[in-house]
Amino acid sequence: MKKVIIADDEESGRKLIKEYLEQFPELVLIAEVNNGVDAITEINRFKPDLVFLDVQMPGKTGFEVLAHLEEIPQIIFSTAYDQYALKAFEVHAVDYLLKPYTKERFDIAINRLDSGERKLDALAESVIMEKEDYPERVLVQHQKKLVTIAVSEIIRIEAYGDYSKLHTQDAMYVSNYGISGLEEKLNPQTFVRVHRSSIINLSMVKELHKYGKSYDVTMLNGDVVRVSRGYMETIKKLML
Repeated sequence: MKKVIIADDEESGRKLIKEYLEQFPELVLIAEVNNGVDAITEINRFKPDLVFLDVQMPGKTGFEVLAHLEEIPQIIFSTAYDQYALKAFEVHAVDYLLKPYTKERFDIAINRLDSGERKLDALAESVIMEKEDYPERVLVQHQKKLVTIAVSEIIRIEAYGDYSKLHTQDAMYVSNYGISGLEEKLNPQTFVRVHRSSIINLSMVKELHKYGKSYDVTMLNGDVVRVSRGYMETIKKLML
């Protein structure tokens, strides 16, 4: 069984999806909403497996809804506007149903749900990362899910090839942004680069120890991060 939510401001659009869903008993409708604000509330509340999402809705657009979700379910866009199709697939939508669509076209979209395991796409992250200068939340991968975490929870960031590992008190997450990309996006008053492979959250620093001609930074979770010589001046400016 998969939990389903419909978010569409047109009653006729919601009715059509419900009618087509009757042929798929494994897809169980648990909620329907007619605006973007309620969509965010209900999706975060029920954590559905699949959302049929309109693009143009009162309150928040479909893409703005995605930027406020705690977990990213599979998304099938259902809209009368064709100009958003490319962006829909950039955020890894399963399909893009252009109204009016037939039952056959709907079935094709449903059949794509299990066509393969999703991969985290850097463009999907940009839904959040480009929303404001210093985002309060970031979209990351945890196990097989896309989730959002509060930036304030990040203790440190570690380079991971072309990706980055984000360490919090309870877990480690993977971002498709490289460490330099994250450095540009996060507030420099809080997140400081101390090594070509490390960024630390200053509010999560417990201790600073002299280590030869360099320093070791101990974070609140016990992690120790070495400050490289190239970033020594940055650390010294923070010392009283």
